[in-house]
Amino acid sequence: MYFASDNTSGVPERILEALGRANDGFSPGYGTDPLMDALRQRLREVFEAPDAEVFLVATGTAANALALATLTPPWGAIYCHPLAHIEVDECGAPEFYTSGAKLVHVPGENGKIDPDALADTLTQSGRGVVHNVQPGALSLTNLTECGTLYRADEIAALSSVAKAHGLPVHLDGARFANALVAEGCSPAELSWRAGVEALALGGTKNGLMGVEAVILFDPSRAWEFQLRRKRAGHLWSKHRFLSAQVLAWLENGFWLELAEHANHMAARLEDGLSDLAPLVYPRQGNMLFVRLSEEQHFKLQAAGAQFFSSKGGQSASSPAPDGITARLVCSWNTTHEDVDAFLRALKNP
Repeated sequence: MYFASDNTSGVPERILEALGRANDGFSPGYGTDPLMDALRQRLREVFEAPDAEVFLVATGTAANALALATLTPPWGAIYCHPLAHIEVDECGAPEFYTSGAKLVHVPGENGKIDPDALADTLTQSGRGVVHNVQPGALSLTNLTECGTLYRADEIAALSSVAKAHGLPVHLDGARFANALVAEGCSPAELSWRAGVEALALGGTKNGLMGVEAVILFDPSRAWEFQLRRKRAGHLWSKHRFLSAQVLAWLENGFWLELAEHANHMAARLEDGLSDLAPLVYPRQGNMLFVRLSEEQHFKLQAAGAQFFSSKGGQSASSPAPDGITARLVCSWNTTHEDVDAFLRALKNP
């Protein structure tokens, strides 16, 4: 009953086999390997973006921070939701890699930025005033940190506001595959056609051992990204082991199969919880937030269920009687048995 994170899952055999094949013999390093050439072309086909530039790094934090540094000057503002991953989970990495850009919060319900709030914030940004940070970029997260989905038209609406103020758009896609299968559209429609210039395409949360792809739909930014990646120490020497993972992941839509399974398991969990624990946010992908009583919380812990819980933003090791919020995340290898065991533990007296 491992529902703490999709980072806790293992690696599909198909990916391990690809790594084994990449381990045979010798290959050029630093992203000049033949596998990377093939991957670059494959991602261009998948995203219907023949001019896109593709780069690989090992972590989502590096992908987001380096992409944002390429879009934003040190005196810039990066507009994001208060619950965005770049704000709450990356230890100041965006500020560090941009050499000082400021994260500015834009509110909205269920973890999603409200377009009117974004327009108001940008109108009052202080553009052209030397005393203020200058508008730099808009950053969105799909799926959001609340597990909710930005639909393609919602991204397009926010991108339209950003572009009216001269801002590029970055998309944190750590769970982009889960968002994609939930929306039922094409990768292009959920990214560059909706106005996204830079996408951090997450693989680690969807079955890969450790690799994320940064896709720059504006190829004019590619050289700067290359320099920033190298300077930051994120250019892998034995790069083929990154390339091999993503190629195998994309083959025959495997990445979407993995995400669809995780979403399906979350839907099964939601159905079973409907009479037991209310949702805090709508479930739109592979992640649920539910309200548990103190009794339910400790009952699940005693049964061995793994999940993150909080109250007032703090650890819920000693939750108050009025209940706590539990985050439940399903993975590519979550089983029906895992879900049913969790529900039985919750129902047992």
